[in-house]
Amino acid sequence: NYLDSKGVGVGDTVGLYMPMVPEVISILYGCFKVGAIAVPVFSGFGVDATATRIDDAECTVLFTGDGFYRRGSDVRLKGTADEAIDEAGHVEAVVVYDRLGTRADGDDPDVSDHDIPWTAGRDRWWDEAVATQDDEFETRELDSSQESMLLYSSGTTGKPKGIVHTHAGVNVQCAKELYFGFDLKPADRFFWVSDIGWMMGPWTLIGNHHFGNTVFMYEGAPDYPEPDRYWEMIDRHGITQFGISPTAVRALRKHGDEWVEDRDLSSLRLLGSTGEPWDPASWQWFYETVGGGEAPVINISGGTEICGCFLMPMPIQDLKPCTLGGPGLESLWSGDERYLEEYWSTWEDLWDHGDWAQTDEDGLWFLHGRADDALNVAGRKVGPAEVEGAAIEHDGVNQAAAVGVPDETTGTAVVLYVVAEERYEEGDELREAVRRLVGEELGKPFRPREVLFVDEFPKTQSGKIIRRAIGATYSGEDLGDMSSIENPEALEEIEAAR
Repeated sequence: NYLDSKGVGVGDTVGLYMPMVPEVISILYGCFKVGAIAVPVFSGFGVDATATRIDDAECTVLFTGDGFYRRGSDVRLKGTADEAIDEAGHVEAVVVYDRLGTRADGDDPDVSDHDIPWTAGRDRWWDEAVATQDDEFETRELDSSQESMLLYSSGTTGKPKGIVHTHAGVNVQCAKELYFGFDLKPADRFFWVSDIGWMMGPWTLIGNHHFGNTVFMYEGAPDYPEPDRYWEMIDRHGITQFGISPTAVRALRKHGDEWVEDRDLSSLRLLGSTGEPWDPASWQWFYETVGGGEAPVINISGGTEICGCFLMPMPIQDLKPCTLGGPGLESLWSGDERYLEEYWSTWEDLWDHGDWAQTDEDGLWFLHGRADDALNVAGRKVGPAEVEGAAIEHDGVNQAAAVGVPDETTGTAVVLYVVAEERYEEGDELREAVRRLVGEELGKPFRPREVLFVDEFPKTQSGKIIRRAIGATYSGEDLGDMSSIENPEALEEIEAAR
């Protein structure tokens, strides 16, 4: 009703620059009911990344918050939103959710003496703009192919792409995957670690709510105030399905088994993962320590382009560590020239997603990351995930990122960046042990030329390591578009690698 009162109608765009709070659900479905196109924007983005998306989508209404909580501290959001609006334009109305309690006393909704930037006449508080509206609204009747969402890719390969999703397409895509892949039952409580600005956020909401299922939402960090934060919530709330990225699992495994073992995780029926390839040791820890060896790991891989999976296990398939089952049910969509060039120009009438995968003798698929990340060493190709997986088998390696760099002899050489376990000392002994292990696992040509130590890697909001940024930093090349990076300070880590 609020959107309708602002003249927002079919085909208009509405931005969601929000923390992961329950109000996100009503905003998303409110856009669907009125026929508007929802444009979720990751709450961790800075000014430029947010402005780029507002400008590209031409949002006239923006929902945001005064901020959110992260590791016990306030993270302010409204100031960033205002600067992005100043840079992008288009926005005529801003609705602010009071998450941090920054609202000033008084009844006048236009007062500007709040503890956040405020533009009188344009900005309204949530309870003034939305909560006062009628509870009833007659859902608009739309064509099944009417646009419903504009989602932006994570940008691991360059400038983020905006992908339009239709009402029928995104509903069926999300619903079938949650139903077939995650065995939804009426009493389930589904928790996938995500932000509304990543496709897994809308995927979780739409797929579960199609069947009236319960979704668990969380906006905080995985290890604050203690490393058992996720395990404590699963125990307390009886979570039945839990999804997370391999990167997050590797980081949590580093804290030790005792944080998991002190919690009752017997409610878990299924575990989920996506975002990047697994290493065997972390997969095994997730399956055995978190899932108790009883909850299957449903490892899926898809894309913002379909708001779903192109590889996922089917109910009739057996599972192996680190596999993704096989190709899932397909979706079709259309796009602009850049989209056609990116995905449909390699082969005639065949979609090229750009990931490198292989199948084993049982027909199960293994994903090795982006094909353009493949390392061609002396005419032999290997995926960075294979190098990283071999390195992580060493007890002293917590995380690893492999990139290819120019080499006069082999054309390309492997440089490996490592986050070491705390109990291991960084230095030549560990460096040489990791080089030797990779050589033994994959062959001497793929033994890293260098092993460098850092504390963190640059990643997207979905947890994907931005290897092109690591490689470009190493070689001194232009980084290109970095609007999707969640932790830009990590680039300084790469530059100062030890």
